[in-house]
Amino acid sequence: MSIDIPKDARTQAIASIQRYFEAHMEEKIGNIAAGALLGFFLEEIAPLVYNQAVTDVQERLMARISELDIDVHEEPFQYWQKYDQQQRRRR
Repeated sequence: MSIDIPKDARTQAIASIQRYFEAHMEEKIGNIAAGALLGFFLEEIAPLVYNQAVTDVQERLMARISELDIDVHEEPFQYWQKYDQQQRRRR
């Protein structure tokens, strides 16, 4: 599965890469080279980040699902217990 980003986000990412090179590297990087570097990161590294995010979400969902029975659990066979309590109150 390839990871694509919207055109406006791609434009901003390329500009950010160019700015990073200007601030931290000895030479500037052009628009085409920055786009190629972005493409490399999206193909090579982004799946790692994406997969980790999916794993994190799965863990959070499983934790919530495991607590679901606590939140919505109802004890069975409660009719007579309630009935007896009501009878005691009436006396």
